[in-house]
Amino acid sequence: MGIVVQKYGGSSVADAEGVKRVAQRIVDAKRAGHDVVVVVSAMGDTTDELIDLAEQVSPLPPPRELDMLLTAGERISMALLAMAVGNLGHEARSFTGSQAGVITDSRHGKAKIIDVTPGRIEAALTQGAIAIVAGFQGVSQDSKDITTLGRGGSDTTAVALAAALRADVCEIYTDVDGVFTADPRIVPTARRRERISYEEMLEMAACGAKVLHLRCVEYARRYDLPIHVRSSFSKMPGTWIADPEAGSEDMEQAIIAGVAHDRSEAKITVVGVPDKVGEAARIFEALADAQINLDMIVQNVSAAATNRTDISFTLPRADGQTAMAALARIKDEVGYDSLLYDDQIGKVSLIGAGMRSHPGVTATFFSALASAAVNIEMISTSEIRISVIVDETQVNDAVTAAHAAFDLEAEQVEAVVYGGTGR
Repeated sequence: MGIVVQKYGGSSVADAEGVKRVAQRIVDAKRAGHDVVVVVSAMGDTTDELIDLAEQVSPLPPPRELDMLLTAGERISMALLAMAVGNLGHEARSFTGSQAGVITDSRHGKAKIIDVTPGRIEAALTQGAIAIVAGFQGVSQDSKDITTLGRGGSDTTAVALAAALRADVCEIYTDVDGVFTADPRIVPTARRRERISYEEMLEMAACGAKVLHLRCVEYARRYDLPIHVRSSFSKMPGTWIADPEAGSEDMEQAIIAGVAHDRSEAKITVVGVPDKVGEAARIFEALADAQINLDMIVQNVSAAATNRTDISFTLPRADGQTAMAALARIKDEVGYDSLLYDDQIGKVSLIGAGMRSHPGVTATFFSALASAAVNIEMISTSEIRISVIVDETQVNDAVTAAHAAFDLEAEQVEAVVYGGTGR
């Protein structure tokens, strides 16, 4: 049998009992004849606790030192897990990201993987050992400093290692039984998908589904690497993420893959922008210079009396004040009237590759939201997605209404959430 890469999130190794349970699952895979590589996150809320501690010591901790601190969480997990595997009679060797050959750029806190050179991992496997790697971290190609990969970094580490090792599959273990048609915390009757395409999973991740991070899915699609999302708390079959093979039954896809939501965004409206060539470009150039990633963008029709228009867009809530400051600096240059900021919004998205060939999806979606008295502030679409911005207090109602409108409820037992984070 070939190589299997397994990734375990913080909720799976939150305490000593969790570490022992994960070790048993790892050993079971080894006994089944696989070469096993494991990527592990920090235990429970360790990373958040380290960030809080750093901020108590220094209001603005230096990025280099903060990365050095935060990577300690994964090093604790990998060492404890190696010990637990050893107690079950199998040799395990733990490796930091740099020891595992995860090479990144020099951007602390949000580093990107440039290359993976897993020589030491391959040597460990050749010698019959189980390799356990600290996720979320690597080493800068230029400065040789320790770096962290940002949100979802352990997922990305696992997929990158699996691709470099030419593994058969990358198994992502979390606290739910797979990818569901909606967040089980909001819709307990959400249905588990047996299989979902990279394209649909990319849209779901981008729209707020927390079971997998966007970069992880992008990496897997690039290398055509199957991902198997499973729970570390049960033996359920989970969800496979891979493109359907030509001629397979998966070619006739379900119309809707699921309903995703995101409460992490804010909305900015630039009021009274002169409706002439180049003004919108100046606004978005200022935001790009401030390293702000935008999501939905809407420009109103210019008012005939004033020849001015409003431009609204959404962005990560954490970047809201940075964006407002960047726009304030160009007010005189652009000549807009004012800025409006709203961080009490949520995004609800309907996703499914099948909607390409099924008319009426949009009508059903908006009728469901109207029936639930959900007011829509912005709309954005792609070939397989419809996203709307609503008031944050109406997100749950919108998700529940859309889910019911497309008959996505499971016929059997309710979905189970074993941990608390979904990762």
